Amino acid sequence: MTAAAPIEAVFGRTADDDLAALVGDNAYLARPVGDGLRLASTWRLDRPISAWRRADFSGFGDAIADEAEFRALVAEQVEHRRETIALDRQHRASDRWSPWGASQGGSVYAEGVVFHTTASHGGFKLDDACNAAMPAALRVEGGWYEEDCDWAMVAFGFPELFTAYERRIAEKTLRDTYPERWEAVHGRPLAPGESFSNDRRLFELAHAQDWIVVSASRSLSSPGFVQCVAALGGKRDRQPLRCFLVPDEEYRPGPHGFVIDEDRHETWELPTAPDA
Repeated sequence: MTAAAPIEAVFGRTADDDLAALVGDNAYLARPVGDGLRLASTWRLDRPISAWRRADFSGFGDAIADEAEFRALVAEQVEHRRETIALDRQHRASDRWSPWGASQGGSVYAEGVVFHTTASHGGFKLDDACNAAMPAALRVEGGWYEEDCDWAMVAFGFPELFTAYERRIAEKTLRDTYPERWEAVHGRPLAPGESFSNDRRLFELAHAQDWIVVSASRSLSSPGFVQCVAALGGKRDRQPLRCFLVPDEEYRPGPHGFVIDEDRHETWELPTAPDA
């Protein structure tokens, strides 16, 4: 039997002179954007790296500090593929019905831990014994864990069945999606900046009675300003809405919204429809 070819990364420069890499069938690009670099990826480019173009990539990931960080992320993907091979997950035919429809097959991570795919979605099914072994704060009744977010709980409960890369992503997913569950299993509160959803909750609590921008556009009548429509607490269903002018250089909405300073930001009136 011929030994499998070793998993390695191949680096090169694209036709646009961007740093790129190939790991197996997966292609990665350090794509220049306005604020630096951003990780882009795609699958099965059938041309040499020197012929790749930015338009070939549609999947965009996190911001990258520099090319050194890009190389580190690619190295992580190489190790992820090596670990995945070593875990030797087996595919098994299945006619099981899942919460997302009929299973088209399952990837067996271990006996009692199976990832099912369907025509539209997928997720893990843990048998009764494996589900009972999950930390109580992460356990889902019935043992079905969907693939977008809930899978991270399975990775936390059975870390030996996942690669280092998967465990890192699971940790971030758990913090960002289920901060209360994360706090329960770690026994400490999340600090500001550790969880997107927890930071949003804190932001909403702190600014429940402030005007938060819900829509914005450059002002044609007041050059150099952004016309902002704001709602109390950023809740669009809270009436009335109010309108403010914010200087271009100041308007930076941030991850949770832009807070209006009523003492500094000038108001303007929304145009009203003429009477019929």
